[in-house]
Amino acid sequence: MKLAILALAAGSAAAFAPSNGQSSRTALNMVNELEIGATAPLGVYDPLGWLSSDPESFERRRAVERKHGRIAMAAVVGNIVHNNHIVFDGYLSPSNDLKFSDVPTGIDGYKAIPVAGGAQI
Repeated sequence: MKLAILALAAGSAAAFAPSNGQSSRTALNMVNELEIGATAPLGVYDPLGWLSSDPESFERRRAVERKHGRIAMAAVVGNIVHNNHIVFDGYLSPSNDLKFSDVPTGIDGYKAIPVAGGAQI
């Protein structure tokens, strides 16, 4: 099980890698009213008016939103795995003699991390 989780984590790392494609300028008319995110009676939901004031960065904001959504989904999977007591072998902090299996679930798990480890996060 641990090997499967590790393989899944290593394989999905490409989802967070930057794209090598050339940047292209987008125009306001490239946003389709039928795309995902467009609501039926209102069209494209843009309450702050960024699409009309800065259309070039609209596609970047959309891509960043997808990236943050993927990170949030990975965090939820990590939380589910940890709450089911699936842990890695070894030490979280060898100097403090803290094993991964010694970290409690929930918010107490964050409190158990050494200060230097919390600073790295």
